Amino acid sequence: MHWTRPRVWITSAVVVPAVAVGGWLTLAPGEGSEGPITVGTSDVITSLDPAGAYDAGSWALYSNVFQSLLTFRAGSPTPVPDAAEKCAFTGGGLKSYRCELRPGLRFAGGGEVTAADVEYSFERMLRIKSKQGPAGLFANLKSVSAQGRKVTFQLHKGDATFPQKLATGAGSIVDSDDYPEDRLRKGTSVTGSGPYLLKRYEQGKRARLEPNPDYRGAVRKTGGPVEVRYHPTSDALAKAWKSGGLDVIHRQLPADTLAELNPSDPDLRVSEARSPEIRNLVFSLKPGKPTAETAVRQAIATVVDRGTLARRVHRSTVQPLYSLIPQGVLAHSNPFFDTYPEGNIDRARKILQEANIETPVKITLGYWEDTSPAKEAAEVKRQLEASRLFEVRTASAEWTTYQRRFTDGRYDAFLIGWFSDFNDPDSFTQPLVGRNSVLHNGYRNDTVDRLIARTQQYERRSRATSAFKEMQREIAKDVPMLPLWQRTEYVLSNRGVGGSQYLTDGTGVWRLWELNRL
Repeated sequence: MHWTRPRVWITSAVVVPAVAVGGWLTLAPGEGSEGPITVGTSDVITSLDPAGAYDAGSWALYSNVFQSLLTFRAGSPTPVPDAAEKCAFTGGGLKSYRCELRPGLRFAGGGEVTAADVEYSFERMLRIKSKQGPAGLFANLKSVSAQGRKVTFQLHKGDATFPQKLATGAGSIVDSDDYPEDRLRKGTSVTGSGPYLLKRYEQGKRARLEPNPDYRGAVRKTGGPVEVRYHPTSDALAKAWKSGGLDVIHRQLPADTLAELNPSDPDLRVSEARSPEIRNLVFSLKPGKPTAETAVRQAIATVVDRGTLARRVHRSTVQPLYSLIPQGVLAHSNPFFDTYPEGNIDRARKILQEANIETPVKITLGYWEDTSPAKEAAEVKRQLEASRLFEVRTASAEWTTYQRRFTDGRYDAFLIGWFSDFNDPDSFTQPLVGRNSVLHNGYRNDTVDRLIARTQQYERRSRATSAFKEMQREIAKDVPMLPLWQRTEYVLSNRGVGGSQYLTDGTGVWRLWELNRL
């Protein structure tokens, strides 16, 4: 689901990952002397408008204040109706998908949620086409139409994963009366129909959420009030956690804190998410960039030593990654390991010489301002310059500015975190290397596009394995990005809070309603 800033989670007696929604305790607004449950994160909200953000922090909030037609229950990869009463493909070929809206849905402002609002939300997102938004996820959407309570989506090509895409933050339904059709909505309020109401919002500081009494959907029972506190860096988040000022934390603790967690601490509950976070070094292929040369990208892939990066920067809390699709996900393979021997400077020099590329190659490496990416950028720079084949200038920016800069092509290479929008290898491929990549790095490959389309034809996803593996080999040949590492995500909570094991499972849904006081 979307990139992270780096877009991640252990329990004193390790909590078994959730496989179904269970019962939970709830607090009505105002009940309990402890006040709202406080949740800390170092994620950033790029925009309160769903048409303007495709990142973990924004989507985490969207899943609480907006509804999509479908959603994911904890631990299940299969979408279930939320704003919709029912949804299904119609006809053959997986090219037409129809949903019927639940009756009686209301926006926070009191207006009725209609099928026309659903149509408007998708058409608006595609019309605005924000570079930081999720329009690229629906590049295959040909049209959307509303009739009565029914909404019909027509696709250019069949896509078995379309229901999963509808269940993400990209499918958030907005009020057509409150959101302008051709530009993003500004301000600090939202008009949604999700399980929570956004009562107060301070950019970069906090969001106060209270249960929505008018919510109707897949969530059986909402919990009590929650305050999300946003911290500028992972170090600041760790400091707030150690001071006892937070009940729950999720994304992103520094490597030193993760490495020193004590599994026998009786005051700590740690739960593990199902889907890994990955980190990529993405290259700009835009004209005039040194990294537009395939040989330059291949040489970098040959020089970079992931094992050293994992040890020096992350204290071995991450695992080296040699593929677009991480280990543990269907169709994972290791084409970068097979193709590029790590730290082989002689081979890298030969690649550049055969392409008649003068050395040292000068490149600008971008990263966002936080402890982990700063250390990563410094280590990549050290390795590349130690080869004497590259001269690297690093450049940083805070997250929202960083997003604008890498999508505008300001960097030759840039670091980006990613985890899946839903539990399928399509979420690690189509948004990143498809023709309408959300990375906007200029990569185009007709073979990859054909393979993406082929993988989307199979409702039985295991049948797409060979096409996904062929795609990964093609990416290893082109190197539009270099996979660096993957790691498990964790959620930490104190012993006074239950339900944190259901908070997230790698689908981008942040189930704040599952949290409760014990």
